[in-house]
Amino acid sequence: MLSFSMNATKLTGPIPRNVGNLTKLTVLYLYGNQLSGYLPRELGYLVNLKELDLGKNKLMGSIPSSFGCLLNLNILALWDNQLSNHIPQELGYLVNLKELYLNMNNLNGSIPSTFGNLTKLTICYLYDNQFSRYLPRELGHLVNLHKLDLSSNNFIGSIPSTLGSLINLTGLYLWSNILSGCIPPELGYLVHLEELDLSYNKLKCTIPYTFGGLINLTGFYLSDNQLMGHIPNIFGKLTKLTILHLDDNQFSGHVPQEIGTLKDLKHLQFDGNNLSGPIPPGLCYGGRLKNLTAYDNNLNGPLPSSLIHCKSLIRVRLQRNQIKGDISELGVHPNLIYMDLSSNRLFGKLSSHWRESGNLTMLCLLNNNLTGEIPTSMGQLPWLGVLDLSSNKLEGDIPSELGNLKKLFQLSLANNLLHGSIPQEIGALSSLELLDLSSNNLSGFVHGSIVNCSNLHSLNLSRNTLKGSIPTILGLLHNLQYMLDLSDNSFTGVIPSQLSGLIMLDTLNLPHNELNGSIPGSFKSMESLISIDVSYNELEGPVPESKLFQGSPIQWFVHNKMLCGVVEGLPPCSSATQSVRERKGCKTLTLSMGFTLACLVFVATILMLRHKTKKSKEINIDKVTQEKVFSIWSFDGANVFKQIIGATNNFSERHCIGIGGYGSVYKARLEPWEIFAVKKIHMIEDECGVNETMFNREIKALVQIPHRNIVKLFGYCSSSQGRFLIYEYMERGDLSQTLRDYGRAIELDWRRRTHIVLDVVHALAYMHHDCSSPIVHRDITSKNILIDLEFRACISDFGTAKILNIGGCNLTTHAGTKGYLAPELAYTENVTEKCDIYSFGVLVLEIFMGSHPGDFLSSFSLSSRNNDVCLQDLLDSRLVLPDAETTKEIYCMLIVAVQCLEPSPSRRPTARQASDVLSTLTACEGHVDYLHTSVTIPKQ
Repeated sequence: MLSFSMNATKLTGPIPRNVGNLTKLTVLYLYGNQLSGYLPRELGYLVNLKELDLGKNKLMGSIPSSFGCLLNLNILALWDNQLSNHIPQELGYLVNLKELYLNMNNLNGSIPSTFGNLTKLTICYLYDNQFSRYLPRELGHLVNLHKLDLSSNNFIGSIPSTLGSLINLTGLYLWSNILSGCIPPELGYLVHLEELDLSYNKLKCTIPYTFGGLINLTGFYLSDNQLMGHIPNIFGKLTKLTILHLDDNQFSGHVPQEIGTLKDLKHLQFDGNNLSGPIPPGLCYGGRLKNLTAYDNNLNGPLPSSLIHCKSLIRVRLQRNQIKGDISELGVHPNLIYMDLSSNRLFGKLSSHWRESGNLTMLCLLNNNLTGEIPTSMGQLPWLGVLDLSSNKLEGDIPSELGNLKKLFQLSLANNLLHGSIPQEIGALSSLELLDLSSNNLSGFVHGSIVNCSNLHSLNLSRNTLKGSIPTILGLLHNLQYMLDLSDNSFTGVIPSQLSGLIMLDTLNLPHNELNGSIPGSFKSMESLISIDVSYNELEGPVPESKLFQGSPIQWFVHNKMLCGVVEGLPPCSSATQSVRERKGCKTLTLSMGFTLACLVFVATILMLRHKTKKSKEINIDKVTQEKVFSIWSFDGANVFKQIIGATNNFSERHCIGIGGYGSVYKARLEPWEIFAVKKIHMIEDECGVNETMFNREIKALVQIPHRNIVKLFGYCSSSQGRFLIYEYMERGDLSQTLRDYGRAIELDWRRRTHIVLDVVHALAYMHHDCSSPIVHRDITSKNILIDLEFRACISDFGTAKILNIGGCNLTTHAGTKGYLAPELAYTENVTEKCDIYSFGVLVLEIFMGSHPGDFLSSFSLSSRNNDVCLQDLLDSRLVLPDAETTKEIYCMLIVAVQCLEPSPSRRPTARQASDVLSTLTACEGHVDYLHTSVTIPKQ
C-alpha cells in the first residue's frame, strides 16, 4: 500500500498535474493546507487510489469527470473548499465508495440520479452548498447509509418517500432548505435513526403517526416549518428522546401528556404555536430537563409540581400564555440561569427559596397576580441582571437588600402596591441602567444616593406620592437617555437648573406636581430633548427660547400659574399686558388647548371644507395643500414647506447629500444655527403605493423609538406638492462613505469604532426590547448608520421597518440589502428581531475590517469544524494596530459578531444579550495575546 500524506503543513499553490504519474498510489491525504487552483483531471489516472482527502483547502472550479475512473476509491473528501458547478454524473460510477464528503463548497444544481449506484456508501455529507433542485428518489437505493446530511442548501419539493428504505440510517439532516409538502410516513420505518432534523423548511401537514416507531431517536428537530394539527401522542414510545424541538409551527390542541413521561428529556421547545391546555403534568419526571421554551401559546392550567421542584432546569420561558396556579414554592433551582413567566395568570407569594437559585441572571414575572412582599432573599442572587416584577399586586416596602445585587442592570417594580420610601441602598446598584418604580404608593424623599447609579439610561418614579424638592444631584446622571419621569407626585420647590446637565436625555416629564418658579433658562441648551412636560404645576415666567420650546405643543405647559413666551398658545411676555393675562390666563390656555386639539382631531374635515374657511384661504395663498400635518415638531406646515423650498433652492442637486431607494436627502439650513436633513420622497406612480407605505412606516416607527442612537424625526409634510421628512442633521454622513474614504477612515480610529458598535447595539436593544411592540429595522447596513461631529452613531432609514405583532406571525415581503440579509430569509417570509441581529454581525465585521466582509465570508464555506482566523488578519490595515486594552475590546466585540452570524436564528443572541456583553466585556477574561488569538467563524 503506497500512501502520501501532508496534512496541515501549509502547502500552497495548485496541485501539480504530474500527480497523475503516481499510478500505484493508494492513499493521498493533503487536507488542511492552502492549496488553490483547479482540481487537475490527472487525479483521475490514479486508478489504484482508495482514499483521497483534499479537504479544507482553497481549491476551486468543478470536480473533474475523470474522477469517475477511480473505481477502487473508498473515501472521497473534498470538503471545505471553493468548488462550484454541478457534481459530475461520473461520480455515480464509484461503486466501491463508502464515504463521500463534498460539504462546505459552492456546488449547485442537483444530486445526480447516478448516485443510486453507490450502494456501499455509509456516509454522505453534502451540506453547506447551493444545491437547488429536487431530491432524487434514487437516494433510496443507498441502503447501507448511516449518515445523510443535505442541510443548508436550497433543495425544493417534497422529501422522497424512498428515504424510508434506508434502514441502516442513524442520522438524517435536511434542515435549512426549501422543502415543502408533507413529511413522508415512510421515515417512521427508520428504526435505527438517532437524529432527525427537518427544521427550517416549509413542510406542512402533520407529524405522521408512524414516527412512533423511531424508538432509538434521541434528537428530533422540526422547528420553523408550517406543520399543523395536533401533536400526536406517539412520544411515549420514543423513550430515548433528549431533545425535542417543535417550535415556530402551527400546531394546535393540547400538548400530549406522553411528553411528560420522557425521563431522559433535556431540551423541549414548542414556542410560537397555537397550543392550549395544560403543560404535561409529568414534565421533568426524570429530573434531567434543562431547557423548557413554550412562550407565545395559549397554554392554561397550573404549573406542574414536577416542574416547580425540577432542580435540573437552566432556562424556562413560558411568557405570554394563560397559565394559572400558585408559584409560592418556586425558587429551588440551583442551576437556573433564566426564567420568564411574564403575562400569565399566576398567583401566590414570592418565596424565600429564590436564594437557592444562585446562578440566576434573569427573573421576569411581570403582569401576573402575585401578592405579598418581595422577599429579602432576592438580595442574595449575586449574578442577577434583570428583575422585573411589575404589574402585579405586591405590597410592603422595597427591600433594602436589593442593593446587594451588584450585577443588576434592569429593575422594574412598577404598577404594584409597594409603599414606604425608596431605599438608599438602591444607590449601590452601580450597574443599573433601567429603574422603574412607577405606579406604586411610594412616599418620602428621593435620596441623593441614586446619583451613584451613574449608568442609568431610564429613571421612572411617576405616579407615587414622593415629596420634597427634586434633588439637584439628578443632574449628574449624565447617561440618562430615554426618560426622567417624576410626574404625578408631590414634588415642591423650583425645577433645578442642574437638570440641564442631562445632555443626552430624550424625555423629561414633570407634570402633576406642585413645582413653582420658572422653567430654568439653561434648559434651552438641552439639544437632545424630544419632549418636556411641565403641565399641572405652579410655574410662571418665560419659557426658554430654543428650537424645542418654539415647536412644543401647548399641552406640555397648561394648568400652570402664568407661563408666557415662545410656545404657540401662551401669551407673550409683555409687561403691558401682564395684568390682563393674569385675569384671563386660565381661559386663554384652555381655549388655546381646545383649539389645538380640535385642529388635530378634525384636520381632515377642515381640509375637505377649506374653500369655505378663512384658514383654508390662507393656505391656498401659500399654494401648499396639506393633507397631513404631524405634531412631532408642531410646525406650521405651510410656513416650513416654504422655508425648506427656499433653503434647498427647490430641492436642487447642489443641496443633495444622498440618494436612496425611495427618496433623496438634502441639507437644509433654515436659520444660521438650525441645519436639518430633509428626505424628499420620490413621487412616482406605483400601483402598490410602495413609497407611500414606506413613508408612513418610517414615521410610525420613529415616533415610537426616541433614542439618542436613532436619528431624530422632527416632523414631516405630506402635500400635493410632495412628501418629505425632517431629521436632525448628522455632519459626518453615513458610515459606508466614511470607511471608503482613506482620510475619514483613518480619523475613525479603533476607539471610535468600538463606540459606534456600542451605539448601534444599544439602539437595537431599545427597538427590540423596550418599545411597546418590538420594531425590526430590516436593513441594518453601514449606509444606514449616520455619524455626527462627535462620532455618535445613529440608525437611520426606517422605511422598511416592521412593528412586530407580539405572539403572532409577522409575514412580510422581501426587504434589506444583499450581503447583510439573514440566511433564513431565503426560505421564510416571517421576519423576527434575529434578522437585524445577523445584519449587525456583518456590520461589526465591516467596522473593524474597514470594508464589507462579503468576500471574506464567502471564502469560508462555514462548517461544523473550526474556521479559525487570527484577530490581526481581521483588522483594517489602514490603521496602526490597537493597544492591548483596545485589542481586548475588539476581540470581545468580534466574538459577539460571529455569534450573531449563526445560521440558526435561535442560536444568535438577542440584542439585549449582545448589548449586555458588549457593555461589560466580561466574556473575555483569561485571554492574553488577543492580537494573535483566533476568532472562530460559526457553521452556517
